[in-house]
Amino acid sequence: MSATVRPARPADAPALWALLNGLAKYERLEPEVTGTAEALGHHLFGAAPSVEGLVAEEDGVLVGYALFFTVFSSFRTVTRFWLEDLFVVPERRGSGLGRRLLAEVARRARERGAAGVSWIVLDWNTDAIGFYDGLGARPAEGGWITYSISGPAFESLAAGG
Repeated sequence: MSATVRPARPADAPALWALLNGLAKYERLEPEVTGTAEALGHHLFGAAPSVEGLVAEEDGVLVGYALFFTVFSSFRTVTRFWLEDLFVVPERRGSGLGRRLLAEVARRARERGAAGVSWIVLDWNTDAIGFYDGLGARPAEGGWITYSISGPAFESLAAGG
């Protein structure tokens, strides 16, 4: 079996959503999934897309995907791509598809003048950490801690509180 890596298309949104739910299950984060396939499609293919997607397709079936977007470093005055998701269905792991998807993200980043690609990985996910280490990726240095604000605290802050 030979898979093709290509840009995601609007018709892919339902299958992408199913893969995204597969990632959530694998990462034990199913309760965090509150979006919809329609909203994902809007962000990927709407009038002002906020994220880009690549898919790995095999015999007409999506078996992997990568979602990414551009971020900016003010200190370095360069852009990077932020890899939000990288997922390959369990039965196709080890086939090189994850590497091909990530390589295509990196190729697009380089083509657009970005300085690199960044992402986060769960500390218990030793398979992913081993995969990333094998590519030559390393944890970010400098003691940075990722923070997030959402829900009631986000609403309060956005309202001026």
